[in-house]
Amino acid sequence: MTTPRTTPRKPRQRQRLLASLLLLGLGAGILSACGQQGGGGSDTPVRVGYSAWPGWIPWKVTEEKGLFGIPVTLQWFDGYLDSINALNAGQLDCNSQTLNDTISSIAGGADLQVVLTNDNSTGNDQIIAAEGITSIADLKGKKVAAEEGTVDHYLLLLGLRQAGLTADDITFVPLETGAAAAAFVAGQVDAVGVFAPFTTQALKRPGSATLFSSKEFPGAISDHLVCRTDFVAENPEKVQKLVDAWFATLGEIEANPGPSLAIMSQRAGVSEEEYKEYNAGTTIFSLEDNIKALEPGTTMSSLPYAAGEISAFLQNVGLAKTPPKLDGLFVDTFVKAAK
Repeated sequence: MTTPRTTPRKPRQRQRLLASLLLLGLGAGILSACGQQGGGGSDTPVRVGYSAWPGWIPWKVTEEKGLFGIPVTLQWFDGYLDSINALNAGQLDCNSQTLNDTISSIAGGADLQVVLTNDNSTGNDQIIAAEGITSIADLKGKKVAAEEGTVDHYLLLLGLRQAGLTADDITFVPLETGAAAAAFVAGQVDAVGVFAPFTTQALKRPGSATLFSSKEFPGAISDHLVCRTDFVAENPEKVQKLVDAWFATLGEIEANPGPSLAIMSQRAGVSEEEYKEYNAGTTIFSLEDNIKALEPGTTMSSLPYAAGEISAFLQNVGLAKTPPKLDGLFVDTFVKAAK
């Protein structure tokens, strides 16, 4: 998920890979050994990962303001995929990641639980098209670039399906997100799926415009604090502290917006004005939003429903070889007990 970059400081993009990760290649002994390094006694720091996305940057405020309430090692990852690999390898106890990626990891053999919803992407993920392409139907026969398996690839396919098209109706060009944006600006492809800040880069192509975004697909891209199931079972009090700290952080940001913005924009490596601009495409979830999202439903605003839809999508496009086990994925205990 993303935060913008500045010229002197360019963090690597959030890859948000949906494909099954490296878990199956890791021996159980390695996972066990890694898991024993964190989450032990009361003084053992909880290892929490996060990366460049406005819905996760507030964790830096938590750290700076001492709101965790327990020892925490907050680890920043320039590469989002690296954070997922670290969680799957037992090098983290919890990580900030999308629901899509979490389900993909579970399909690959990971045992994970969602304990908190940070936000929904509501515009920061976009399909941007060249001049003359004014509808999704106009993409038929066109070259469209995106990073294969990412949530922006997912967004592209959702848009195509809504317009009665399939992946076979376009020429898909799989490129790393930054390279995809560059190829679009250079006129090598007709449209591109990217997230901020690469949206800004892509829109530098004269006449280009956003065709559709995550705003049109509420709930399709949600972001969470995800923990290893064994860590949750063995350390419920620590997980509760993390969840409590998140909502205390939202209160801190509301009470002291100026200093909080300074902390977040500095962590993102951008100006405060740039951070405000990109942050507008992210809807941060309140405690009430968290509880409501966990209720059963028939739309993507319901996390259990969204998980089923994402699971089916992953299997249909071949990104999950086996049906992910979704029982016990969402744990509502901690948000319901949040202070």
